[in-house]
Amino acid sequence: MQHFTSIKDVLDLSALVKTAAAFKKDSFAMPDLGKQKTLGMLFFNSSLRTRLSTQKAAQNLGMQVIVMNVGTDGWALETEEGVIMNQGEAEHIKEAATVIGQYCDILGVRSFANLKNQKEDYEEKVLQNFIKYAGVPVVSLESATLHPLQSLTDLLTINLNKKIEKPKVVLTWAPHPKALPQAVANSFSEWMLKSEVEFVITHPKGYELSKNFTEGAIITNNQDEAFKNADFIYAKNWSAYNDYGKILSQDENWMITKEKMALTNEAFFMHCLPVRRNVIVSDDVIDNDKSLVIEQAGNREFAAQAVLKEMVIKL
Repeated sequence: MQHFTSIKDVLDLSALVKTAAAFKKDSFAMPDLGKQKTLGMLFFNSSLRTRLSTQKAAQNLGMQVIVMNVGTDGWALETEEGVIMNQGEAEHIKEAATVIGQYCDILGVRSFANLKNQKEDYEEKVLQNFIKYAGVPVVSLESATLHPLQSLTDLLTINLNKKIEKPKVVLTWAPHPKALPQAVANSFSEWMLKSEVEFVITHPKGYELSKNFTEGAIITNNQDEAFKNADFIYAKNWSAYNDYGKILSQDENWMITKEKMALTNEAFFMHCLPVRRNVIVSDDVIDNDKSLVIEQAGNREFAAQAVLKEMVIKL
């Protein structure tokens, strides 16, 4: 793959998941593959799992890693074309991306939605400008609209734990005190729709996601109905897409509880973390032996390693 920004960049999904599973069994199977290659990682917002797992994955392949928190370690970047730069931004992304591309063989970029302007967020200006100007392969470490490394991890986790060939997977909205992007939900939907699962999305009215990512999914506003016979429950909050960035509901009844999980087929619980305990999910669910959140987080390393391997072999 040339870049990794969505499932559309994956030529063979089954093979990529198998590679990630193989790395889970032996993460040092290819310790010299990335020797004398450098991964640069740029963070425009906070990260724990994505940052550490991707850095570890690169090191497993023998790569050098450079990490930069753009907001605090570098100049504020301008992304608009033809702008008169007489305000706060000191450097244009054209120069910054081109220069960074000289130092790195692969570039990882993490940028969040601002949730103020839907058009700007869904144009993915930060990510697309790095792809345009860096001159090297770019990995999305989460963008304004998608989080493909998380979704590859989620698919790996489901495949490693499923008990039937085509499990029922439910993506459920859950309450949160802050407005959050749609990226994880968009991406999870996109990947599940390309996988051998029965996929259901459930959310309160008003929280419909973009049809670009959900077409083909079963969508319902009845959470209890969605949970019936489910094999995996994936909880995630997201703000409204149509009434962009707004919190329309904080209905506590949508929290994932022991009683809700009892409606399922002894389903596994999943969440990308970080998670607000007793807001998104109750303690007795996330601490239960059917909770996959820690294994899921651990699998981030092997998913990232599978993607980097595909990129390194084509350098």
